[in-house]
Amino acid sequence: MVTPRVSKIVPNGYIGITLWPFGIYVSDLKYLTQGHTVNHEKIHWEQQKETIGIFFYLLYGIEWFIKLFFYGKGAYRNLSSEREAYSNDQNHDYLKTRKRYAWLKYIFKEP
Repeated sequence: MVTPRVSKIVPNGYIGITLWPFGIYVSDLKYLTQGHTVNHEKIHWEQQKETIGIFFYLLYGIEWFIKLFFYGKGAYRNLSSEREAYSNDQNHDYLKTRKRYAWLKYIFKEP
């Protein structure tokens, strides 16, 4: 598993970003001690690893564009990968039991 690091690569206004295969980055040292933030980004790491990164970004963009018509500004929070991460970032054992491609069940499931 990758170790998160503090970096200026994180866009302003964001807490963290996962860029497989390069790493997980957070905007401030305080986020490294927030278990749910690190867990959230590690869930994204697994999602990106299973889709070889490039397909994750492609699917993320397509899904965001489609959901933009349904949810407007709420499209981001309704993306399947974000819903999986937000739903499970408090469960620190989640990655031990997570099934591959678990984010797929969130695509058509109502929020």
